[in-house]
Amino acid sequence: MTTTGNHTLSDQAAAWVIDSIQPGAAVVSAERLKGGVSSVVHGITLLADGNERHVVLRQIDNADWLQSQPDIARQEAESLRKALLAGGGRTPALLAYDETGSQSGMPAVLMSRLEGRVVLEPADMSLWLDGLARELALLHGIEAEDHAWTFGAYADASKLDASRWTSIPEAWKTASAIVTGHRPAFEKRFIHRDYHPCNVLWKDGEVSGVVDWVNGCIGPAGVDVGHCRVNLALLHGVRQADEFLERYRHYAEESFAYDPYWDLVTLIDFAFWQPEVYAGWTDLGVTGLTARLMVERLDAYVSSLLRRYEDMREDGR
Repeated sequence: MTTTGNHTLSDQAAAWVIDSIQPGAAVVSAERLKGGVSSVVHGITLLADGNERHVVLRQIDNADWLQSQPDIARQEAESLRKALLAGGGRTPALLAYDETGSQSGMPAVLMSRLEGRVVLEPADMSLWLDGLARELALLHGIEAEDHAWTFGAYADASKLDASRWTSIPEAWKTASAIVTGHRPAFEKRFIHRDYHPCNVLWKDGEVSGVVDWVNGCIGPAGVDVGHCRVNLALLHGVRQADEFLERYRHYAEESFAYDPYWDLVTLIDFAFWQPEVYAGWTDLGVTGLTARLMVERLDAYVSSLLRRYEDMREDGR
């Protein structure tokens, strides 16, 4: 066993990693990587032929997730393949995957490790938002219409009941009614589906890569934009979420038709349960966030989206 903080890399998993990279290699170290909460992720250093090699192993140990999506390891593997074809090296390279866990002990994906680190509290907010937006616009240019997985909402908007925590329950009822109403047409894109600051790496002030492709699928670009926006609204505020949108629209140009409907879809994914501070942020050193602040920021954000929605209706769009 290789002990790494509060989680141990099993001998079976270590043997599978070695066999996948180079039989006869040795595990020098394995560290539990912070920031993710839905699976166990290790950064592993191997020694092969006298050279060190750095890889990342994701092990999916969430029983409920595996029951609903038993092919989740294959989904990430295929998403990595698609993304790397057009990503210019800014996506991890797929090295191996074990869809059922029969070889490694649990469903797993083995990939290369990119240089860089997650930045959540940048020194230059505008530059940071610009980098996030530009990278997402580039990702949405990837051709992957034959990808087998398609977008689906995480929560049933018709069952949303925010009354137990919000100070503006009628606003959330309106948001639910919009999402359960007419779905606008959209151009199908290859989307990350979990694009937010914890999944973007930076080096020397530039984006060095995008990780965590386990939910990659075909769907509306607005879902990726909206998912990142609600994360920004919670982490920093509505103003930063709006600035990200404007910068994304600049880079996407005519290929993106903004509709607040998709913002509301992704927002309801967050509002369906009692708001709390995302553990990935605190794991990476963010302080000062509270559950009460998350409620206030969600209420402020939904209000801003409903204003956008009404403005679009008045404009006849």
